[in-house]
Formats: sequence, C-alpha cells, structure tokens
Amino acid sequence: MTTSGTTLRERKKLRTRQALVETAISIFGERGFDATPLDALLEEVEVSRRTFFRNFRSKEDVALAAVKELWSAYLDVLDETEKSGPLADVFRDAMLATLDRMDENWYQRFPATLRLIDESPSLNGHTLLHCAETEAEVVRRLGEPSLELRLLVEFCVAAWRCALDEWLPDCAPGELPGHVRRAFAAMDKSLRLRA
Repeated sequence: MTTSGTTLRERKKLRTRQALVETAISIFGERGFDATPLDALLEEVEVSRRTFFRNFRSKEDVALAAVKELWSAYLDVLDETEKSGPLADVFRDAMLATLDRMDENWYQRFPATLRLIDESPSLNGHTLLHCAETEAEVVRRLGEPSLELRLLVEFCVAAWRCALDEWLPDCAPGELPGHVRRAFAAMDKSLRLRA
C-alpha cells in the first residue's frame, strides 16, 4: 500500500487502462477506427483479450473513454450540486465544474476522440446511444420526468454541442468553459427568435 492508498495491483491496472486508452486514440486516429481491428490495439499495448475486456466492454468503449469520463464526472458533480434557481444555470454550472476537474491528459484526448466520432459512423451511433442514456439519467436523478424537464435537458445538450463546435478548431483547454458560458447565455435568446 502506498501513501496514495492504492495497491500495486490497482496502480498496474490503472496504467494498463491508460495505455489502452492513449494507444487506442493514437492508433485509431492514424488508421481509422473502423479500419483498425481490436487485435491491432491489443498487440500494440501487449495485452490479452481477457485483460482488455476486464477494462472495457468493447472497442467502442475504449475509443470513447474521454467522452464517458466526462459524462460520468458530470453526473457526480450534478449529484453534489445544490439545485436552486433556474435548472439551465444548474446544468451549466455543473458542466463548468466538471470541465474544471478534467486534467491536461483528458484535454489532449478529448478533441482526438471527437474527431474519431466524426469520422466513424459506428462510433457516432455509439455516442448517440450513450448521450441518450446520460440524458435519461439526468432526468431520472432530478425527479419526476416531465416534458419541460426533458426539453430543457435536450436544449442544454444542444448548447454543449454548439460550445464544442466553437471550441474544436483550436481546442485550447482554457477556452472551452468560455464557449460553454456563451452557448448557454445564447440559449434563451435563441428560443425567442422570431421569423
């Protein structure tokens, strides 16, 4: 046991997981997600299928690690957040707090992951499913589902996607929160646009 409270086995498992994630992003980025078999990743990291499947459910799962890490942290932050005032502000503030928790390594992997998603129909579909599951979980954690709550969650996800579109050309880590603030601020005005 170390002073950080993790065993040697836990640290080794974490290193293997990190190697799989980082190598997956690199190798899928070079060769294409759909064109790269899982065995190529396993060979590159020198792990067995058994080891891989102890860490991830699928090839898609490892490719989307940065996305899943973000939304897992978001749900944790949302649970910790006091829910008072406009819910759109609660959702925005939870996203800003989540982004603040992400480390430099995540900020390097995340844009590469988004590019992989954009280039792969199968990853795109997997991401849409994960997004729908996360949205449903947000609604569930806030209580009784209603049309208004479901719409608000959809609007917040749309604001997040617009913030990402604004951020993606440069991908400067410190700039993503500003794009999130601007997208959420524009949400109310956009709903009141007139023909």
